[in-house]
Amino acid sequence: MDQGEIGGLGQVTGEALARNVATVRGVHQAVARRVFGALGPVAMPVRVAHDGIAGGIYKVLEGTHQVLPRALASSVVLATREKPPRISDSKFGNVALGILNGVRGDRLARTGNELALPMTFTRGEGAVGLAPTELAAAFPDATPRLAVFAHGLCETDRSWFDSDRTEEGTETAYGLRLYRDLGYTPLYLRYNSGLHVSDNGRTLAALLTEVVNGWPCPVEEIALIGHSMGGLVVRSACHQAAENNSTWTGLVRHVFCLATPHLGSHVEQGANVVGWALDRLPETRPFATSLKSRSAGIKDLRFGSCLESDWRGQDPDEFLKNRCGEVPFLPTANYYFVGVTVTRNAHHPLGLLLGDLLVRFSSASGSGLGRVLPFEIDKGRHMGGLHHFHLLNHPDVYEQLRHWLDGANAGREDETGPPAP
Repeated sequence: MDQGEIGGLGQVTGEALARNVATVRGVHQAVARRVFGALGPVAMPVRVAHDGIAGGIYKVLEGTHQVLPRALASSVVLATREKPPRISDSKFGNVALGILNGVRGDRLARTGNELALPMTFTRGEGAVGLAPTELAAAFPDATPRLAVFAHGLCETDRSWFDSDRTEEGTETAYGLRLYRDLGYTPLYLRYNSGLHVSDNGRTLAALLTEVVNGWPCPVEEIALIGHSMGGLVVRSACHQAAENNSTWTGLVRHVFCLATPHLGSHVEQGANVVGWALDRLPETRPFATSLKSRSAGIKDLRFGSCLESDWRGQDPDEFLKNRCGEVPFLPTANYYFVGVTVTRNAHHPLGLLLGDLLVRFSSASGSGLGRVLPFEIDKGRHMGGLHHFHLLNHPDVYEQLRHWLDGANAGREDETGPPAP
């Protein structure tokens, strides 16, 4: 870790430990109030002494737990002479950073923590600058067709490459195969998935404007591919860019949503219910407070929020209130979905209940009782016997993506010629 990341880790650790102490303190105080309340005025002297002593102890514990990790981090920074590698340079560190941003990313960004991931496009291990000269240097093999990959909650751009080789050593990552097979240059997005979907969508819209303006050759076509939350971020970016008359929206021909919770995730809905229930009693309210500290990005997954108006000025923890506005599809693009269930049959009771463990098929397909997304009947696919993260890198999913792209491009090849090599 470099010095900034060490300091950021100390801050995060201190806050986490202090929150744990605050939870214990809250439960203790609630239980004590109930007991002393039952005893009545006779227990008042003992209660005053108890509250004073316990309050002082908890105050010291909270301060100590918050300060010590920061002090330790500062000591490590002072002792560090040579510049160490960054957390994201290792596979384990990259995974940990993605999870941390997904769970606490809004807090990290708000406090200026070095561990907050900025939104960037990447190639290999590093971020890509978007100036024309930087794009030309990073993509000497650029083609007129772009495939933009947006990861999901608690993931990073490297998530698309997990287990990216077969036992025979053949590459399986979607981006490389799309380049080889159909001439799409892959662009991998890295972003802080703990921020609101609408905030990430707005930033992505601005970055795509820079990419298109600075791309080494004229862009003819864009395909957007989002996994889980990434599908919502992509849809939000398209909508916000269209409202701002961004020219790149007219180049979008394909939007692929892989296990995207268009209508929300039953897991986040369950967390909302549990938090609401815990908040009913003083003794369990501290646990509700801790549960409510999950990130804005996670809460957006409750009903698939894509717009700022969905959450601005609203209580983020209100009980199962769906305020999501509609986000229309771009008229120039084909929209596709792939949803999976842990059971082979999508209509199996267990499959209906669990979906892919995080997203039910009805949500991934945008087909609910109150909301229905206008996916065309031949632009959706169910795959059985898979879980949520299989869609990041699976041969059957790739073949489906290629089939859709091949079919759409075949109709244009008569007019525009074959795809770039």
